[in-house]
Amino acid sequence: MTGFWIIVLGLAALCCAVLIRAALRGRAADKPAAAYDLQVYRDQLKDVERDVARGVIGEEDAERLRTEVSRRILAADAKLQSETSGTTAQSKATVYGAGAICVAATLGGALWLYSEIGAPGLRDLPLAERIAASEEARQNRLSQAEVEARLPERNAEEDADPDYVELIQQLRAAVATRPDDAEGLALLARHEAGLGNFRAAREAQTRLLAVKGDDATATEFATLADLMVTAAHGYVSSDAELALRAALARDPDEPRARYYLGVLMMQVDRPDAAFRLWRDLLEDSTLEDPWTSTVLNRIGEVALRAGVQYDLPNMPGLMPGPTDADIEAAGQLSAEDRAAMIQDMVASLSARLASQGGTAEEWARLIRAHGVLGNADQARAIWEEAQQAFANDDAALTALRAAADGAGVLE
Repeated sequence: MTGFWIIVLGLAALCCAVLIRAALRGRAADKPAAAYDLQVYRDQLKDVERDVARGVIGEEDAERLRTEVSRRILAADAKLQSETSGTTAQSKATVYGAGAICVAATLGGALWLYSEIGAPGLRDLPLAERIAASEEARQNRLSQAEVEARLPERNAEEDADPDYVELIQQLRAAVATRPDDAEGLALLARHEAGLGNFRAAREAQTRLLAVKGDDATATEFATLADLMVTAAHGYVSSDAELALRAALARDPDEPRARYYLGVLMMQVDRPDAAFRLWRDLLEDSTLEDPWTSTVLNRIGEVALRAGVQYDLPNMPGLMPGPTDADIEAAGQLSAEDRAAMIQDMVASLSARLASQGGTAEEWARLIRAHGVLGNADQARAIWEEAQQAFANDDAALTALRAAADGAGVLE
């Protein structure tokens, strides 16, 4: 680390020295006006001698001109001496003072910038050491209980429909009397999640897997991991990783498990592994799959961090952009008119979903749009409505939760 700072200080000093030298050279090149006058008068003396030699003027006139020009030379020389003696020290002091300010500004600015965007104290990490550090971070992940203990618990029943809450309470009571009823546990986990009570949903799903034992499916393990990550506000705990590994052991192609394993890899600083997981997942997915939109939005950044040049796959219907006419029309609008146009598009999509329904991706897109526009209340209301509409579709709820999380309304 000491060597790094020596190099930084040396480069800064070199840059400042170049600037100061350029300033001094420029100052030396700037001659006083008296110096130019002195040169002109000396040239005039030479012209007088040449005119005498050619016989243009007589000796008497030449002597008179010599006397006058010599007088001017003496005056100009005296003036030059007074100017240079009074300003040389001051000029050098000014240049050196400016140089000192330059050095201080360069070093101070560099240190400030490095403290803001750099990593003071961080040593070089070769690839093997980075992988080892990532593996250590993965092995030391917090458990699900530790994560949930650090997060505030939200009472999801406060804002819910009282009739729906009553039905869930009856379901809880029924499951309590039959704790080994797999169908009841699955139903309870689904509706607790629909209510937004993800911790209770995770507990019910955990009991379901214990009841089913070796008969538990990859989808059920992936659902457990999904509930754990949502309850942990996006953090993939060590318990969630175990559920993901169990899902992939039963079905290596389980899409939600592949997606969340990519999230885990990003959280432990392995963008290369996350990129491979998400790239392969995209190739096996369609635009209708709920995880596709989230992966499409993030894989560019992941590829950049992994140092990979990546082009999105050619997926039919991939989020078609605006037509040339739309682009031209939008470019001619003022900022206020463009904002109004976006608001109109969001309102149109909202009205269509409310009257005709739509896919989970369209609901997620609307949630994200309101989040970008800063309409937190609308985004939250749509998220709550979407949970009711897709209460029985675990895959759709995954995409909707991701959109609500991105909009900042997932509590």
